[in-house]
This record gives sequence, C-alpha cells and structure tokens, in this order.
Amino acid sequence: MNQLIPLSFHNNVSLTIKREDLLHPHISGNKFRKLKYNIEESLRQGNTTLLTFGGAYSNHIAAAAAAGKKYNLQTIGIIRGDELHDKAMQNPTLKFAADCGMKLHFISREAYRDKHTPEFIAHLQREFGEFYLLPEGGTNALAIKGCEEILTVEDSGFTHICSAVGTGGTVSGIIKSAGAGQQVLGFPVLKNEALSDDIAKFAGQGNWKLVNSYHFGGYGKVTEELVTFMNGFYEKTGIPLDPVYTAKMVFGVIDMAEKGFFPDNAKVLMIHTGGLQGIEGMNLELKRKKLSLIKI
Repeated sequence: MNQLIPLSFHNNVSLTIKREDLLHPHISGNKFRKLKYNIEESLRQGNTTLLTFGGAYSNHIAAAAAAGKKYNLQTIGIIRGDELHDKAMQNPTLKFAADCGMKLHFISREAYRDKHTPEFIAHLQREFGEFYLLPEGGTNALAIKGCEEILTVEDSGFTHICSAVGTGGTVSGIIKSAGAGQQVLGFPVLKNEALSDDIAKFAGQGNWKLVNSYHFGGYGKVTEELVTFMNGFYEKTGIPLDPVYTAKMVFGVIDMAEKGFFPDNAKVLMIHTGGLQGIEGMNLELKRKKLSLIKI
C-alpha cells in the first residue's frame, strides 16, 4: 500500500509525498498502475506473452519482467543497445529481468528508433510469434486508466499535485483524475519539445503545466548537486528517491517553494513514482565517474 507522508516546510506551504513506491517491492509506483489494466487485457485475450521495450536501467523493463513472473506470463524485452549483449549480467536491472524469466533481445540504437513502426512490429511477430505489445515506458490508454487511480478521495484537499514526467502517461492519468481547483505540475526528466502535445492527446484539460527547469541535463543524467540533495533528503526523512524521476521533481518542488512560487496556504502533494531499483545501476555509473554515491 502507499502512504501519505507530510513534510514540514515554511511560508505557510505544506508539502506531502505520496509513496506509490510502496505498492509492490518490484512492480512499484507508476509501473504498477500502468501494467494493471494491460495485464488484465492480455489475460482476457488469452495472450500469454508480453513484449516491450526499454534501455539498460529501465524501470519498465524490470517491472514488466516481475509482473510476468507474478502472473505466469512469458516476457520479451527489446533492449536498446546491442553492445549490452555481453554485459547484461553485469547490469543490475537486466540481470533482475532475466532472473524473472524475461527473454532479452538486444538491438542497435539505430534500429531501436524504428520500434514503433508497423514494419518493425511485423518483424518482431515473425521472430517471436504472437504477443501482447506494451510500448516503451508502458504508456497507452490502459496505462493512463491505471494512473487515474493514483489520486484518491483522501487527496482532494491538495491544491497542487506534482509528478515527474517521462513519456507523459502518468501525469496524463493524474490530470484526468485531479479535482476542480487542483493544479497539476509535471516535471519532465528529459528534453522533449513534443511532450506537451503528447500529454494533450490523452488529457485535454487545462489544469496542468510542465516545469522544464529541473531535468539536470536530460534523461538519466545526474549531477553532484542532485546526489547531495537525495542523500540529504534521505537522512532527514528516511525516504529514498530515485535519481531519474522522483528526485528531480522533489528537488524542483522544494526549490520553487523556497523561491515563493506557491501561494500562502498551498497544500502540495508530490507523487513518488517508484523506480528505486535503478539506484544500484546508477551507483555503478557514479562510482566509475568517481562521484558521490546515492545512499539507501
């Protein structure tokens, strides 16, 4: 189950974090939400194989593999970067996925760019047979339906709802379920000029905006400043943050609060979307670069 954890702050602004990361030890946060109705649909169709896409440290790959194991489904992961083939078992995320029974199929980064095309999907069907297709990041209409369940009646008193944004599926679900008078703030973790248009396709409401100032260089990029913030936040609250998504959002919310962005008496809810499995892999990269490690 998730938890609402109030955090003390000043300027008459209250901050609360909703720990969706506690939903499941391996299918956590927004990945639990995105997979819920897709797995139901796959089982309804009588389809016993899930195929999806992701990179070396993908939360979605790890969650899909764990879900396949839990629901006795075969899983296939199309992994970006054929150079990873001989290094997969040295990668914590890919090793976990393989241990869950996922078949890993590595393709070049150039080929990966064509993953959404009908020709590429047909090629995969010829190679692997019939499968239930999950897009990269898991975002589709059923995923957004699941993400609409992130907010509940107990969240109706918050004035602002904040979430990290990757492909846009999670924040789209939040936008659709937010109450009257609630503003949704999305914090993109990558540079994507088309992201607003992608979100608008699923959520046409006008109760949201993207805050593009806290991506720390792009997807999967972290800095010494961000790691220091994460470690300090963990020491103060006991709440671990993942470096790719939630940490950037929480950093942004606190920075904006300190700068007076939120009005007096604002009640801000931050959604912890999980992804803690990625810390081990990120620490390997940080160690290689001789940077501070993330504490957990």
